[in-house]
Amino acid sequence: MSETIDASERIEAPRSERGALGRPRNKRPLLFALLIALAIVGALWFGYWWTHGRFIESTDDAYLQTDSVTIAPKISGYVAQVEVADNQAVAAGVALVRLDARQYQAAVDQAQATVDARAADLARAEADIEQQKAAVAQAQAEQRVAGVALEHAADDVRRYAPLTAQGADTPVHLAELTSTRDQARATLAAKAAAVRSAEAQVTSMAAQITQARAQLEAARASLRQSQLDLQNTTLVSPLAGRVGDRSVRVGQYVQPGTRLMSVVPVQAVYLEANFKETQMRRMRVGQPATLHVDALRGVDLHGVVDSFAPGTGAQFALLPPENATGNFTKIVQRVPVRIRIETGSETRHLLLPGLSVTVDVDTRSAGDDDKRVVNENRHG
Repeated sequence: MSETIDASERIEAPRSERGALGRPRNKRPLLFALLIALAIVGALWFGYWWTHGRFIESTDDAYLQTDSVTIAPKISGYVAQVEVADNQAVAAGVALVRLDARQYQAAVDQAQATVDARAADLARAEADIEQQKAAVAQAQAEQRVAGVALEHAADDVRRYAPLTAQGADTPVHLAELTSTRDQARATLAAKAAAVRSAEAQVTSMAAQITQARAQLEAARASLRQSQLDLQNTTLVSPLAGRVGDRSVRVGQYVQPGTRLMSVVPVQAVYLEANFKETQMRRMRVGQPATLHVDALRGVDLHGVVDSFAPGTGAQFALLPPENATGNFTKIVQRVPVRIRIETGSETRHLLLPGLSVTVDVDTRSAGDDDKRVVNENRHG
């Protein structure tokens, strides 16, 4: 019995590998179709790579950036009010922090009083010089009177001298006339000296007016500085954005330059991608880019290459590498590339500085540039 079963199993086993007519199946068409399918897939992949894939430069060393502004006071003082909360959206020109302004208001009042005093000094000096100019005119008039008197006395001496010589007049009268002439000459000299003194006083007063005007301008400059300090007690947002890193508290004493908070312009986010130097040959400004933000899986964003850094990242590091040493290991450098994001405002609300991004740049537009470079090298 057992031998019969074993024999039947040995007989039936080969039949399972036969077709309906008991003939062996042919596997060659199946393998041939599989090879054709693989060849088609390979051809399609090669065609895609040849026309598109070989021109794509990719990197995952890319992060969203924005030009945030640090809010810091220009003056010292105690914080009186904090007008914003953490992560609050603010517009440009909105007050963020107010410092205690009482001492700065007092400084403005004092500077204004100084300006008024200097203006009064200038007005008094100008009035004094006008008075002195009148004194000069009076001295000049007196000088002219003295000159007329001198001419009259000299004429008398010339007229009576011949008469005295002929005995028609007494010598005493001639002596009196001569004395009068000499006195008129001395008076004229005194009046001339008085005119010169008055004119010199005018010059001195003019210098005093110039000094008074300079003091008035200095007082006005001090007033403007005090007014500027008073304005600086209110810290305003220089741009529209969102408040971040807020560390200021009411009652805190701050010094000039103390970091209080940051304003982040989230609507002006851009991408900074660090490409290897070996990927930069065909990359040009204006080429399209596809962005894959890790925080937005399944969403492709579009951008445009905006600019290239003027050097590799190592050149701007705090401690740049020093390659002129005994031991040297070549490391592929990376070049920061700025990419402008082209998307709507709704999507921009989801893009935050610091998010990781994978970027693909299409460099097909650089074909003509490559040809020009090759031709230059050939003809160079």
